[in-house]
Amino acid sequence: MTAIKDGDTVRIHYTGTLLDGSVFDSSDGRDPLEFVVGSGQIIPGLDAALPGMTQGEKKQVNIACADAYGPLNPALRQGVPRDAIPEDIPLEVGLQLQMQTPQGQPMPVMVVEIGEEEVMLDANHPLAGKDLVFDFEIVSIDAG
Repeated sequence: MTAIKDGDTVRIHYTGTLLDGSVFDSSDGRDPLEFVVGSGQIIPGLDAALPGMTQGEKKQVNIACADAYGPLNPALRQGVPRDAIPEDIPLEVGLQLQMQTPQGQPMPVMVVEIGEEEVMLDANHPLAGKDLVFDFEIVSIDAG
């Protein structure tokens, strides 16, 4: 049986959970996730768990935030004047908005605090700062 190595294209079925057991993503009911091992297409902690595995093998891995979406970066939180947000946008904590970087690139942000004068926006990935658990099964391997 072929063991996975860097450069192989693999397909996995997976369920990703937080440490409290709440599911944040799953391929259940969808096609398997396909990617090239070692290419940086998935989070490093999951990528590192794959080499040596074989088709049909199942595994659970605990991934520290540093090997997932990284720690929370305080520099990615920014207060903006409340009146700078259009009145037709109903502000609530958890609302996803899209801003533009100075270079014109779209950047998703989340409303994390609403004050009288200021709204605090957070551009960290929603899973930044969180340790993750992945249960997954190797569906197929195409040698690279």
